[in-house]
Amino acid sequence: MPYSPLVSVNSQWRLFLNRRIHVPVRDEDLVLDVGSGDKPSWRADVLLDRYAGAEHSAQRSGRSSARVTRPLFDADAAHMPFADGAFDYAICSNLLEHVTDPLGVANELTRVARAGFIEVPEAASAKIVDFPSHLWWCRFDETDPDAPTLVMTAKTTPYFDAEIDAYIERAGVRQALDDVLYRRMEHRAILYHWSGAVRLRTEGQLDPDFAAAAMMAPGHKRTWEAIAVRWVTSVLTARTRMRRRWVRVRYNQVVKPEFRRADDPILERRIYRVGDPS
Repeated sequence: MPYSPLVSVNSQWRLFLNRRIHVPVRDEDLVLDVGSGDKPSWRADVLLDRYAGAEHSAQRSGRSSARVTRPLFDADAAHMPFADGAFDYAICSNLLEHVTDPLGVANELTRVARAGFIEVPEAASAKIVDFPSHLWWCRFDETDPDAPTLVMTAKTTPYFDAEIDAYIERAGVRQALDDVLYRRMEHRAILYHWSGAVRLRTEGQLDPDFAAAAMMAPGHKRTWEAIAVRWVTSVLTARTRMRRRWVRVRYNQVVKPEFRRADDPILERRIYRVGDPS
């Protein structure tokens, strides 16, 4: 089908609603955002991010530091401090391609939540233009329609083909290619809605030196887009957020039994580190 600006706008709008607005939960459900970064989900009650500071800005595409708009737990997504089944729904958007142990994160998502949503970049698009902070090529294996599986293959270099990457850099067309790919974002992202368990397998072995370099690599900044998305999201979700404005979550309600506190405080909009008595 030839490219049509009108078709593209309509498809992008539907994709935006599916990715950012439509969260299939009830008002009373408790929602966790794992790897919330600078764009936490509007519906999340609790956030988790291991790298909240500005020194890890390469892992984000908007603000340099994570947005602490709700209670945020500073913890490893592969070793969450939360109790089994503490959440009804878990959102994990554009995190798994950054972590060294995506299978561990998938297992933790299954443990702490009953259902959820995962988004990762699709491999074919990423192999044209990817970001040096990404560690995995991601694809969705639907060979068995009853058990679709997210497959993550370890990257060995920041690019798929050295000669093509050198040409893109030499010709100065990286940003232009990125913009073209963003016009058809529905083909650039894998949206995985899961219930009961996350089906994920990894292929290959990550080189620790490559992973360390990726952590410090420059990110891709689309700050103006992040601001626009935040504004539109605020408008579209205002009614639900108003209904839920009095929701309060207690500390002991979400953490593992061994981390519970005698005072059992109501969670506030700040960073929590489990074991910190403050």
